[in-house]
Amino acid sequence: VKFNNCAGNKGVRYETNSLDFKVRADGTLFAAHHVQMPSKQLILVVTAWDPQTLGRWEAMVRFLVAEKPQHSGHKPKGRKTLPGELVQQQSDTLLPWRQHQSANGLRRQKRDWVIPPINVPENSRGPFPQQLVRIRSDKDKEIHIRYSITGVGADQPPMEVFSIDPVSGRMYVTRPMDREERASYHLRAHAVDMNGNKVENPIDLYIYVIDMNDNRPEFVNQVYNGSVDEGSKPGTYVMTVTANDADDATTANGMVRYRIVTQTPQSPSQNMFTINSETGDIVTVAAGLDREKVQQYIVIVQATDMEGNLNYGLSNTATAIITVTDVNDNPPEFTTSTVSINPSARGRTDTQRVRNSWIPLNAGSRNWGGMPCSWQMCTRALLHSQFGFPQPGGPREKIQHFAAAVDYEMNRAFMLTVMVSNQAPLASGIQMSFQSTAGVTISVTDVNEAPYFPTNHKLIRLEEGVPTGTVLTTFSAVDPDRFMQQAVRYSKLSDPANWLNINATNGQITTAAVLDRESDYIKNNVYEATFLAADNGIPPASGTGTLQIYLIDINDNAPELLPKEAQICEKPNLNVINITAADADIDPNVGPFVFELPSVPSAVRKNWTITRLNGDYAQLSLRIMYLEAGVYDVPIIVTDSGNPPLYNTSVIKVKVCPCDENGDCTTIGAVAAAGLGTGAIIAILICIIILLTMVLLFVVWMKRREKERHTKQLLIDPEDDVRDNILKYDEEGGGEEDQDYDLSQLQQPETMDHVLNKTPGVRRVDERPIGAEPQYPIRPVIPHPGDIGDFINEGLRAADNDPTAPPYDSLLVFDYEGSGSTAGSVSSLNSSSSGDQDYDYLNDWGPRFKKLADMYGGGEED
Repeated sequence: VKFNNCAGNKGVRYETNSLDFKVRADGTLFAAHHVQMPSKQLILVVTAWDPQTLGRWEAMVRFLVAEKPQHSGHKPKGRKTLPGELVQQQSDTLLPWRQHQSANGLRRQKRDWVIPPINVPENSRGPFPQQLVRIRSDKDKEIHIRYSITGVGADQPPMEVFSIDPVSGRMYVTRPMDREERASYHLRAHAVDMNGNKVENPIDLYIYVIDMNDNRPEFVNQVYNGSVDEGSKPGTYVMTVTANDADDATTANGMVRYRIVTQTPQSPSQNMFTINSETGDIVTVAAGLDREKVQQYIVIVQATDMEGNLNYGLSNTATAIITVTDVNDNPPEFTTSTVSINPSARGRTDTQRVRNSWIPLNAGSRNWGGMPCSWQMCTRALLHSQFGFPQPGGPREKIQHFAAAVDYEMNRAFMLTVMVSNQAPLASGIQMSFQSTAGVTISVTDVNEAPYFPTNHKLIRLEEGVPTGTVLTTFSAVDPDRFMQQAVRYSKLSDPANWLNINATNGQITTAAVLDRESDYIKNNVYEATFLAADNGIPPASGTGTLQIYLIDINDNAPELLPKEAQICEKPNLNVINITAADADIDPNVGPFVFELPSVPSAVRKNWTITRLNGDYAQLSLRIMYLEAGVYDVPIIVTDSGNPPLYNTSVIKVKVCPCDENGDCTTIGAVAAAGLGTGAIIAILICIIILLTMVLLFVVWMKRREKERHTKQLLIDPEDDVRDNILKYDEEGGGEEDQDYDLSQLQQPETMDHVLNKTPGVRRVDERPIGAEPQYPIRPVIPHPGDIGDFINEGLRAADNDPTAPPYDSLLVFDYEGSGSTAGSVSSLNSSSSGDQDYDYLNDWGPRFKKLADMYGGGEED
């Protein structure tokens, strides 16, 4: 067997419905073992299935068995039974399982029958269930056998179409069959004993549904549309109609035939078309198709099965609409021979575009309006090329139009001769003139035309930075109306930067401001302004013109350093700062740039250095081995290459911070190098000023207090005042061996009880005693000269008895020791005034000890 699944047969597997035969991968059918053929023919079903797509295909294979010649010693005994006699007897009983006895009578060999297909007519009226056939085995005489059937229609959907009596083996159909639903069924009959053991091998049953004519032909479309040229010859193809019948196409039930029932209109003949009864092709059968008379035909087509037998077949109808298409069989004709028109003059537009002016020109034709015409012109006018006609496939005929604007100042009238013909040649066999002519007179009426600028767009070139009031150019317009006395006035229509002024009478352009090429209004070095020129005609007309100013760059912008801020490590050779410059000018007023450090302040060149990379880039790096973390303002001078060159001193803020091994600034370093902003510096200055003010106020208060303490002066000689002559120095303390002592015993207690309970006469020289203050005498308002001595004596006596008055006491008390001092008493340390002691060394101690040297050094002389 041969099979093709259109995919190369990859993975396709074959199988049969018989255990005795198998199929190889190449399609070869072979016997699986020694097979004894039971009849002269064998029918097998070969199935090809694809495991990937799960598709299954079946084919029936029929074997014709040739009889072998009779050999001596093996002649069969008895009469030879024909297969047809055993397939179906008068009782419709099938014996699919036959048993023969061998010549020696000792062995019974089982042979299987091949059951011929069972035919069942569709749409049977019953009664149901209706017996089809009886199946039995000849072993039913020995044991009890149960019969069953399996397959589609039995135990597979559709279920229970067929049934079998398990005891008698009678097979039934349970309902009417429909061939259009399923044309055949493949079942298997089984014979088992009462215990379910297989008695016979399963046998295949094929049931075919006999077709009945129960379906009408159905047209694919209910309405068909076709076309045919007028004047077509008989036999010209028009269209094809198709009808399908669901019945069996191999029988008369599904064989469809076509015929034409009616034709509307029946002009010029009632049989203009015919149809092929088998294929459904409609062709012309008569001449005389004329679109100008009949544009469309409606044909009713009938399809009948049973090979077109109207008595037994079923029929259906469809409509065929046939349109007669036009051909060039009628030349065009003018309805009038002369035409006079007066169109208005059309002036030029601002962009010199062509304006179309439509003029009616009737050229009648009996052909359909969709047939394009070819228009030609013969004229005695000088400028006949200004007129034209529609292109093929454009507007319909009867229309003439201007191909360009006419000018009253150039031509006031035109004389034209127009000829019209079809683009396509006349159909063959037409004996008529193919063209027609007419005369056309065109008079032009003058109208007010707008002024126009001869040079639009006008381009001028100049350097940027020209001073205000400079005359740039004269941008004037021309009024095409030569026969009208009109004045043209100029005004600005668009001046984005308001840089220009225009003289209203002569169109002179002057600058109203300095033109800057670096302005945002400049696009590609060009500044564009639009001006309006208007006349004083009736009605007024105006035109616009565009002036383009190409600005040539000059070196008027100093370069700017980039970037403004950067970061670098506090140690060199870890990273550098790449710097460049931006210049608003263009070449040659930009790079190459020169980067350098200023000489002032000197710390800049001391700490930093610049290395040139190329004309546009340089590197800023540290010169010294270490720079403290912080934010530094590094000034850099950048000079461009203009003529003359311009330079600019830009400051880059460099954050110097500690870095890790990768050259990245650490977190602590970033905080340390963050620096102080302007706000922080101002706050610090304010705090310093407040602190200085507080110190100044404190000093003033101390001075004032000191002045109050000295309001009472002692009436003694300044030279004898020991407070001025004895300088108090700090205590040096003991040596290293005397450092181990308790300082808490020398501290001032928080209460004043120890002061009040001290022994009288023992107190600190710099401590004011606590006690009742004596009453000094009151100075009289008007003192008597004799009372002055008494007043002085009383004041001296009160001062001597006043413990609160300086110098308080001659005994110096450093601090209160407190009770129970661990240091013991120091009362044994007395100052000895006896003995001979030399005080001359006081003269060597300087002027501070001069008073003591005078007091003690000269005792012997006294």
